[in-house]
Amino acid sequence: MSQNGAGIDLDTSLGYLLKEASSALRTAMEEVLRPLGMSVTHYSCLELLAQRPGLSNSELARGAFVTRQSMNVLLQNLEREGYVTRPAQAPVGKALPARLTPRGRRSLEKASAAVRSVEVRMLAGMTESEQSGAFLILRRMIHSLRDDTGGA
Repeated sequence: MSQNGAGIDLDTSLGYLLKEASSALRTAMEEVLRPLGMSVTHYSCLELLAQRPGLSNSELARGAFVTRQSMNVLLQNLEREGYVTRPAQAPVGKALPARLTPRGRRSLEKASAAVRSVEVRMLAGMTESEQSGAFLILRRMIHSLRDDTGGA
């Protein structure tokens, strides 16, 4: 924000605005998930497993934007509480693929509805065309920042 242009002007920085939007979204999601006994990471893990059953700890960690260690702790808790199940031994290699239990599916249904309400609130006041445009623009930004190998 310096006069000579060496710093970043936070009032006009698109990156800063994206981070602020991300933070506001996460806060709103935490507010609707907290009464359900969930965090955003807990919800993300269940959602990923519903859409891609059998993901490994590493794959879940990448999808939920957390470390493998954090995801392992979460998975152990979710398994202990009856939300997910994992085999006692890895079917192939070392990965223990997790799957949602019926309890996990019921919990996810409530959480998904709560998270969807946040997204609807976030998009309120935007036309379908504006929403589509925002989606495409954000996808292009992500693509531009990632290398050709699809790294995180």
